Amino acid sequence: MNKEQKQEVIDTLKDKFSQYSNFYITDTESLSVAQVTNLRRYCFDKNVEMRVAKNTLIKKALESLDNEKYSGVYDSLHQVTALLFSESTKDPALIISSFRKQLNKEKPVLKAAFLNGDIFVGDNQLTTLTKIKTKNELIGEVIGLLMSPIQRVIGALQNRTEGGENSQAKDDSSVAETKAGLEQTKTETPEAKTEVAAQPAKAENTEEKVEDISKANAEEKEAKPDGEPANTAE
Repeated sequence: MNKEQKQEVIDTLKDKFSQYSNFYITDTESLSVAQVTNLRRYCFDKNVEMRVAKNTLIKKALESLDNEKYSGVYDSLHQVTALLFSESTKDPALIISSFRKQLNKEKPVLKAAFLNGDIFVGDNQLTTLTKIKTKNELIGEVIGLLMSPIQRVIGALQNRTEGGENSQAKDDSSVAETKAGLEQTKTETPEAKTEVAAQPAKAENTEEKVEDISKANAEEKEAKPDGEPANTAE
């Protein structure tokens, strides 16, 4: 590879490092050509871009961008290196883990990972990286935390509304019963008045009978001649 070709590779790597905030540095030395091809397919399906390059060229690309920022990954640039670029922080870790299970091997080895400025060094970090929260997952959790109090307030308001409706229904029922009682009282009152009015009528009939008897006795007394002895009780 001549100087121009090397510079071309460096420029391409610089573009990738500038484009992606996350990249993994892996060791694919013991993998066959077919296995490397299969690994590329895994990456492609997950929107992860895989590039194999010489360690010296990778370091020059990083140094030309920001030497201090990427200095923590320089010690991981040895043996055969494959770079995995991704928008996701954990998809490359999931790919490596899944690929290992399929081959029942410990390759590819994770040498380092650069995730949004944080550096993870060593293959023992792989399990941790497979469980790391993605940006969308974190946003979902934050939204869930924010929505939880709102949902509780809505639930309390709904319960209160339902309770108010039940109370209103009871009040309406009580009003209806009161109105029915008043209507029944109005219906029974005229009959009571009729009975009360009928009682004086009976009294008047009794007085008339007494007057008639008194008149009859007076007339009978006048009809008898004077000096006729009065009837005595036998």
